[in-house]
Amino acid sequence: MSGGIEYVIAERPFTVRRTVRWVDCDPAGVAFTGHFTDYLIGAVMHFYGHIGWGPEAITGNGGLACKHMALTFHKALPPGSVVDIRIEVGEVRERTFDLHATAFLPEGTMAFEGVFSPICVTPQMTSLPLPDALKAVLAEHRRTPGEGHA
Repeated sequence: MSGGIEYVIAERPFTVRRTVRWVDCDPAGVAFTGHFTDYLIGAVMHFYGHIGWGPEAITGNGGLACKHMALTFHKALPPGSVVDIRIEVGEVRERTFDLHATAFLPEGTMAFEGVFSPICVTPQMTSLPLPDALKAVLAEHRRTPGEGHA
């Protein structure tokens, strides 16, 4: 798939391409800080779709809600900027796991990095242990030990 403001360009490593829109920008002409959260969550939602799990997958096995999110900004992004957001699985715990996001400009400069940590929950938002099926699919997307920190 290609085109649009956000779409998957690779499954390994899982990568989403995002184009900064004019409406994403503040009066200084760069992407407003709050929109970086949208960029991170958008990439995470594409990853959830890829692995077949996410907020819409709330069943007896649980769904995923956000427990923690962090972002570090490295470059200002004016309208029309294109970033490739790579999502990799970090630490997997009993009820939560970390998704590491690293966003690069076309020439390879890092634009931002972040961590999104979902928690497995019931529809009533009670935490659950991660199902074995989810752990198995996450293992397929583990980041290589020793890679940079997000």
